[in-house]
Amino acid sequence: MIGGVLHGILFVLHRDVAWQLLPLELGFGSGQTCWRRLERWQQAGVFDQLHRLLLAELNAAGELDWSRACVDGSHVRAKKGEPRPVRHRSTGARRAANTT
Repeated sequence: MIGGVLHGILFVLHRDVAWQLLPLELGFGSGQTCWRRLERWQQAGVFDQLHRLLLAELNAAGELDWSRACVDGSHVRAKKGEPRPVRHRSTGARRAANTT
């Protein structure tokens, strides 16, 4: 069943169809099942591990051209400069509002 669910996930992502429109006759399971499994696998870090393993195997086989690699940080939150200092409330005495 895991292979079928993985095929269903890849079908939905590749074809860009809604999960509920995954055809049952393809034998991948329901779209809801595929979606739940994708969520669990993402939370468990399965796809990050799979990506690292695939890169390691391709690199070991000499199948990667690192001279054409680029780094894309568009999915990483960029900090907008140094954090602003926290303004502390003054504990000193203030003049009364009705005095001049």
